[in-house]
Amino acid sequence: MATPDFILDLRSRIGTRMLWLSGVTVGVHRPGPGGTEWLLVRNAETGRWSPVTGIIDPGEHPYQAAVREVAEEAAVDAEIERLVWQDITDVVTYSNGDQTQYMNNTFRARWVAGDPRPADGENVEAAFFAESDLPPMSAQHSAAMRVLLADAPECGLGAIPAA
Repeated sequence: MATPDFILDLRSRIGTRMLWLSGVTVGVHRPGPGGTEWLLVRNAETGRWSPVTGIIDPGEHPYQAAVREVAEEAAVDAEIERLVWQDITDVVTYSNGDQTQYMNNTFRARWVAGDPRPADGENVEAAFFAESDLPPMSAQHSAAMRVLLADAPECGLGAIPAA
């Protein structure tokens, strides 16, 4: 599902004004022939690669949203290992003029099963990439990948980590 019903309802009342939402970013890893590989999806609207991302539904626990989004967007089953970073995104303005800003929860997850494919229409590609061969990503998603690759034992809080 591209836009949750609760957001469509809100948009019918407030138009394109900025919405404060809770979101997830999920770094799914698995062993590969040359080392660790990471699941990325290519967005249909922007054409950019990113880890799986999504909106937390009302009443949904963030880690459950992370598992759901991986299944919905990439047809992959994943198991959450831990929360690795909490941050606030910049304001995002979509092509239709809608504005949002997210309190984002980045989770590290382990691949369990499934061959990645774009599963819900939000993305045009889904694939695993070697750590040494990640495609270019936005600043936000590059920062999330830096946190995921660093694999620090504590959860990072706040500002985007330096490159």
